[in-house]
Amino acid sequence: MKIIEKPKPGEYPPYAEMYIKLIPGDGNLSKHLADNLEATKKFILSLPEEKLSYRYADGKWDIKEVMLHIIDDERIFAYRILRFARNDKTELPGFEQDDFAKYSFANRRSIQTIFEEFESVRRATITLIDSLEDEILMNQGTCNGYQTNVRSLAYHLAGHELHHINIIKEKYL
Repeated sequence: MKIIEKPKPGEYPPYAEMYIKLIPGDGNLSKHLADNLEATKKFILSLPEEKLSYRYADGKWDIKEVMLHIIDDERIFAYRILRFARNDKTELPGFEQDDFAKYSFANRRSIQTIFEEFESVRRATITLIDSLEDEILMNQGTCNGYQTNVRSLAYHLAGHELHHINIIKEKYL
């Protein structure tokens, strides 16, 4: 697997630090993505079915919605990686995560189909990241008004999953 050096502050928006700091600095990003998918799957599938629709507060997502949010976010960040890797300088917009969650219809789906989708998206993400030439990793672009680069987007994507799993462990159980 490809070694991708961890981005340094200044390469990404300040808010992304909370995600990027969750990923080890050993450069084995694709391995962490693969391992984290398996750990997330094992953890979520160990929960009782009734926990999957639990909300720890009014207006908060339940666990199925969180899982689809992770998938949606990964798709969006992989798209951003692709755009910047191909040297597209078009500024990319943000997205309204609450609308995405609302229209995901997560609770009409089984957790098994959610993980089938997650596994497929993750394989595609790892394939994309591993296909990138080293010099592409520093390609920059603007997303949602913030300047960033390809490797920062990749680390953000990986840490985002861990961030939400930590929240599930802290607030849902």
